[in-house]
Amino acid sequence: MTEQILAVQKMQDYIEAHLTEEITLAALADICSFSPWYAHRLFREHTGYAPAEYIRRMRLARSALRLKTERAKIIDVAFDLGFASVDGYTRAFRKEFGINPGEYAKSPVPVKLFVAYGVKFKELRKEFSVVVTTKNVFIQVIHKPRRKVVIKRGKNADNYFDYCGEVGCDVWGTLLSMDSLCGEPVCLWLPEQYKLPETSTYVQGVEVAEDYDGVIPEGFDVITLCETDYLMFQGEPFDEEDYCNAIFAVQTAMDRYEPSVIGYCWDDLNPRIQLEPRGERGYIEMRAVHKEQVARK
Repeated sequence: MTEQILAVQKMQDYIEAHLTEEITLAALADICSFSPWYAHRLFREHTGYAPAEYIRRMRLARSALRLKTERAKIIDVAFDLGFASVDGYTRAFRKEFGINPGEYAKSPVPVKLFVAYGVKFKELRKEFSVVVTTKNVFIQVIHKPRRKVVIKRGKNADNYFDYCGEVGCDVWGTLLSMDSLCGEPVCLWLPEQYKLPETSTYVQGVEVAEDYDGVIPEGFDVITLCETDYLMFQGEPFDEEDYCNAIFAVQTAMDRYEPSVIGYCWDDLNPRIQLEPRGERGYIEMRAVHKEQVARK
């Protein structure tokens, strides 16, 4: 990984840790030991955003989540996140999301939240090599009710990186703005019966109640999934730099596991589910199962 990539990642990490504080270009330059001019150039080159725009979009996304989940006062949110005035915050919010913060707070709708992706992760994937180590993978049966999933389809993707290449990474921000039955968005590998012609196996979406009649974001579809059991495979907590190996360890354990030892069979008529890899909880993936003695209809 290059010195430049690590420098930009340091700036991103600093912004994340100090988002509610004043952040200057001089401070960003100091943490990566470059001149302010070169730090600005590097940041734009590798993230696609000038530091000020990146910070503004992160703050607006954070503010939208607070308005939605905490029912916080607009004036408190504006000043907590570094906006100089409520009027300035309101104008920025409307420009970003197409709705006033007051209207959004009263009746949240899906909006495209800015999601800041660390630049080092793309490089880590390129550098990934399998490291054979002993890993504990925890397995439990969970039950999912009949439900709908609001999804964004790709074209040919069967994995996260190809999917982002086809539809962009902004989809996750929209999904984060929606209420989910499981508390977070999901990634799915769809069986054939849930796919449309010339669309991807891999999709991202959010699970909602079966009777959901809320707003469907433009370009998204809705599928209905049946009530079923899943085996949830959860790896050990991992350092962010090791996320590729963490995913590999869990997926290898899934491939080798024989569910008949606990009285189940794999159910390939329901999607496989992936949760966002988070180091503090370990990587989580789920595969549908059904009882061996129960015939499928």
